[in-house]
Amino acid sequence: MRRLVALSLAMALASPAMVHAAERLYRVGVLTPSDNQWEPDAFQEALRALGHADRLIIDVRSADAALDRLPALAEDLVRTAPDVILAVNTPGSRAVIDTGTRIPIVMAVVGDPVSLGFVDNLARPGKNVTGISNVAADLTAKRLALFKEAVPSLVRVAVLYHPDEPIARIQMQELESPARALGVECRFVPVRSIEDLERAFDAAAAWGAHGVFRLAGQAITLAAQTSELALRHRMPLMALQGADVRGGALISYFANQSELYRRAAVYVDRILKGTAPGALPIEQPTRFELFVNIRTARALGIVIPQTVLLRADEVVE
Repeated sequence: MRRLVALSLAMALASPAMVHAAERLYRVGVLTPSDNQWEPDAFQEALRALGHADRLIIDVRSADAALDRLPALAEDLVRTAPDVILAVNTPGSRAVIDTGTRIPIVMAVVGDPVSLGFVDNLARPGKNVTGISNVAADLTAKRLALFKEAVPSLVRVAVLYHPDEPIARIQMQELESPARALGVECRFVPVRSIEDLERAFDAAAAWGAHGVFRLAGQAITLAAQTSELALRHRMPLMALQGADVRGGALISYFANQSELYRRAAVYVDRILKGTAPGALPIEQPTRFELFVNIRTARALGIVIPQTVLLRADEVVE
């Protein structure tokens, strides 16, 4: 799927003389696994604030949640020779990097770029790659600990993951030791589609799961349905974003997605102004948001401890 978003309609309608006198028109290519996996409004607003309102075209390629389409889309995007490419999430980043292009690449919301081999280190990534990490793998143990603190009776937890998501395996490994320490048994359930998701909840209920834990990654495409099914099955759900909790999930803990895309826009701006991408350190979030849904807790007969509620950024009543 291809879309061109012109942030400068006035430029397109201007006279040839005006266009010639104006600053150069830049092109930013965006590769995303699906439309709902990035924050175009936050990204574009940040670019406008940085002075690119009248000289930027954004070319978006979406795989529409079919990850096997990403390599061909990445090759097609590279052939258009944009000034910089925004590679969304871990699969999008892998697809662009694997093309071998020398075009500057800004990874957006990538899980663990060092473990995945995208860069050698965070401080000086080198080559033509930089970007924003969401430290998904590092947060996994913290998210499980918060889930257990919110629901002390948790013993069996169904963990939903996308089997084609590169960061999923790393998160699963990160859960092993903390789960044992917390006295939690995790059962990993693959989910690619809504049909898989429905079967996953049926299997979790049959196993006697006390809760559901969603890993970061491609399962975000089914975030709303996951919250709905958790309510229907009367299972507490540890989700990722505040929107999930407002939709019925019990709790979420993660970096603010919109803020990460605003930071990605800053990196795009710096590259367009001449900074080499390899000289820009991979940025990691320093603030994480905790959301709790008291209404869901009451419906499930769960009393959320004050130690959790007092730390929450938002409590949904």
